Amino acid sequence: MLNNGAIGIEYSFLFEDGNRKNFEISLDSSMHVAARKAPPPAWTALGQHQCPSCTLSPAEAHPYCPIAVQLAQVVEAFADFSSYDNVTVTVTTEQRIYSKKTTLQQGVSSLTGLLMATSGCPVMDYLKPMARFHLPFASVEETEFRMLSMFLVAQLKRQAKGLTPDWTLEGLKAIYAKVSEINAHFAKRLREVAKNDANINALVNLDCFAKAVPWAVRTRLNDLDALFEAYLK
Repeated sequence: MLNNGAIGIEYSFLFEDGNRKNFEISLDSSMHVAARKAPPPAWTALGQHQCPSCTLSPAEAHPYCPIAVQLAQVVEAFADFSSYDNVTVTVTTEQRIYSKKTTLQQGVSSLTGLLMATSGCPVMDYLKPMARFHLPFASVEETEFRMLSMFLVAQLKRQAKGLTPDWTLEGLKAIYAKVSEINAHFAKRLREVAKNDANINALVNLDCFAKAVPWAVRTRLNDLDALFEAYLK
C-alpha cells in the first residue's frame, strides 16, 4: 500500500530483445485507477462505439469512455505488437511478486482485465472486489471460483442490509452479459487504433471467459462438491 493509502500494482513486460514496458497502477480507496494526467486521445470519446446500455452521458461530465481512458496507455504501447510475441511478465504488489514467461496477449489480457474493472465504468464496478484481490495469470478454474465467491459475498452483504439476495446466480449471469457487450463494442474501438493484434486478442481472451459464465454457473458449483464435503454433512 502506498503512503497515501492507495494500492500500487506494477506490470513489467520484458521482451526477448531486451525491450521493456512498465505500467504503474495506483488504485484509490474506492478501487478506481488514478485519473490520467495527459489529455485522452480522440478514440476514447464516449460517443465512439458507445455501448447501447451505457448510462453515462457527455452532457453529464463524461466526455470520454472511462475504460478507453484507462486503457489508452496500454493500447498505445502495444499497438504494433503481435499476440504471440514472447515476454516475461512480472507483476509486483505489496504482498508478493508474480512472474511468468508467456505470450504478450496473455500478459496484456491480465493487465486489461484489472484496468477495466477499476476504470469507473458503472458495469465494470461490479468486478471491483476481484480487482482488489487481483490474481495475475489466473486459470479459468481460479477465476470462476473467485467470481462465484465475489457474487455470493455480495448477496450476504445485500441480505445484511435488508435487501433481497439473489441465490439463483441469475444476477451474475446478467452482469457478465453486460461485460460481454462492453467487450464487443470496445473491440470496435481497438480495431481503429491497433496496427497489430496483441490488444484485440487480449480482449478476446477476456470475452471468452465472460461468454462462458452461464455454463460455469450451471456446472462449476456441482464440480466443487468434493471440496465442500465437510460443509454438506
